[in-house]
Amino acid sequence: MPGLAGKRIAIIATDFFEEAELVVPRDRLREAGASVSVYSTKREAIQATEGDTEPTRKVDVDGTFDDLDIESTDALVVPGGTVNADRIRVEAAAQELVRAFDEAGKPLAMICHGPWLLISAGRAQDRRLTSWPSLADDLRNAGATWVDEEVVVDGNLITSRKPDDLDAFVEAIQSALAA
Repeated sequence: MPGLAGKRIAIIATDFFEEAELVVPRDRLREAGASVSVYSTKREAIQATEGDTEPTRKVDVDGTFDDLDIESTDALVVPGGTVNADRIRVEAAAQELVRAFDEAGKPLAMICHGPWLLISAGRAQDRRLTSWPSLADDLRNAGATWVDEEVVVDGNLITSRKPDDLDAFVEAIQSALAA
């Protein structure tokens, strides 16, 4: 896979995100040469979990959603975690970021419960997506075609189901950025 030197990637999350779904993409994309920053609703470190219920560690953030410069950022990544996804989907700033990245045609990658944000941002209709299986009805009701595959690429949108799919998810992000 080609290197990602010069690419800037933003990850947005709130407390109680699924640890692997933030940490693995962040670290692997950095290893590929990208600059990866984490943004949240506050400037304090955010709480990670495993399996939605077990707190693990805190992850430092680089700024708030308002600090994220869309023009100088090449891709946006949204990890899952049920609580994180439920909280972030009602954040107007997060919804606006999703709309802006989608309108710009920049890679927008979401895993697990992350695609709830697509629904709240009005960006799920007529898209082919995957997610954690419990979101299938929500995505269908929002006008998306839901499929059960480890990674789905629909234009600039990249979606995956769960931590087991992280290899394919990160590879799809790298491919989108290298294109």
